[in-house]
Amino acid sequence: MGLVTTTEMFKKAYSGGYAIGAFNVNNMEIVQGITEACAEEKAPVILQVSKGARAYANPVYLKKLVEAAVECYPDIPIALHLDHGPDFETCKSCVDGGFTSVMIDASSKPFEENIAITKQVVEYAHAHGVVVEAELGTLAGIEDDVKVSAEDSSYTRPEEVEEFVSRTGCDSLAIAIGTSHGAYKFKPGTKPQLRFDVLHECEKRIPGFPIVLHGSSSVPQEYVTMINTFGGAMPGAIGVPEDQLREAARSAVCKINIDSDLRLAMTGTIRKFFAEHPEKFDPREYLKPARANIKELVRHKLIDVLGCAGKA
Repeated sequence: MGLVTTTEMFKKAYSGGYAIGAFNVNNMEIVQGITEACAEEKAPVILQVSKGARAYANPVYLKKLVEAAVECYPDIPIALHLDHGPDFETCKSCVDGGFTSVMIDASSKPFEENIAITKQVVEYAHAHGVVVEAELGTLAGIEDDVKVSAEDSSYTRPEEVEEFVSRTGCDSLAIAIGTSHGAYKFKPGTKPQLRFDVLHECEKRIPGFPIVLHGSSSVPQEYVTMINTFGGAMPGAIGVPEDQLREAARSAVCKINIDSDLRLAMTGTIRKFFAEHPEKFDPREYLKPARANIKELVRHKLIDVLGCAGKA
């Protein structure tokens, strides 16, 4: 069916009480693991490319990898999305390069400046048939070039969302309700808790409008343990509890970003492989089990967390 926008995906997700998985991709094995799971579980999917991924892998390579996935699995809806576009120029480049969705993240700017930048991106993207995600509120943590301290983070103010959406014309809105970027989302000994009061108040103020959660990796402890067992040092890596993500997916949250989980699965598997097979050196041998574990992790997310299995 070719690449699609997220418009129909989000309409069905909103009414169906589930969310679409948005997975960040950086190389072939990650793309394969994600899309194989989605094809087998008949789930729509958003493949995301960050500014950092574009710099690492070259935008042309990434686009062709996604196009290969579309060709291999023509029966599942696949959207290609720019994650955390930092400025108009980056968003324009992705629109011109064949992306079907872009995010402009001007959430660190004052409210009026965020509106002005977002509106500029929306006008250009919509003129080219591309949808736009914007962000209101600031998540803590680190993801590629996005670095925000806990002190500088802020929850989304529900009283601002209606004006923001109305004035910008954006198609979906990322809000801050206590998620954060990276694998260290909560301090050890604290109880991870999302601000569902903020989410539900936003839901009331923009009924029917798709809401997005960033920084929503659950940081599977089996892979944290695997990494630490085989030479890593990741003490205190804690993510968002999956039951809270499932609750969010039953509401207005139509897109949940998952990034760190895949990296942990790949890194843990590779560390374990080399510890058990120190004589090996062929990338195909250690990337194959890494890809398989990514696939199974994604399958779990589709079924048990997002609720989007069987919705393609």
